[in-house]
Amino acid sequence: MSSIGGSVNLAVTVIRSRHSVRKYKDTPIDDKIVKDALDCAHLAPTARNEQPWLFGAIRDRDTLKAIADLSDNGRFIANAPICFAVFGKKDAKYYLEDCCAATMQLILALQGWGVGSCWVAGAKKDYAEEVRKLLNVPEEYTLVSLVPAGYPEEISIAKKKPLDEVTFFDRYEEE
Repeated sequence: MSSIGGSVNLAVTVIRSRHSVRKYKDTPIDDKIVKDALDCAHLAPTARNEQPWLFGAIRDRDTLKAIADLSDNGRFIANAPICFAVFGKKDAKYYLEDCCAATMQLILALQGWGVGSCWVAGAKKDYAEEVRKLLNVPEEYTLVSLVPAGYPEEISIAKKKPLDEVTFFDRYEEE
């Protein structure tokens, strides 16, 4: 727990507890949690308040399998109880940044409910257009990310670099 002077920062606790989850229990995610996560995603920061996004929540087993088959690193999507798809309007100048912020807020909202997820790339992937067509999303949008989610069956914790290795203050200087 992060605490200063006896107070706890719940946001920091949620962020620090988040890890990519690729193995899920076969337990459905309650509609309240799904709607809450989608609401948090749509409240993400967005350049010029354009909100150039469209969010999908896919539960249909056949569609999940089809998405998994299309992706190159997301075969585990087939076994997730749900997969969120984040699309951005191609003609919006900052759609990628905006939709990445929305993806992260979606992931953190799920984590807050104890639902694990894994960010699967969509932007610039060969399968992006096929996923868009599969989900019948209008042509003006492009896939930015896929977020399969569920209650964790197994969590694998990746080792992160030490903070002092990836940060600097005021100006970067070689040591």
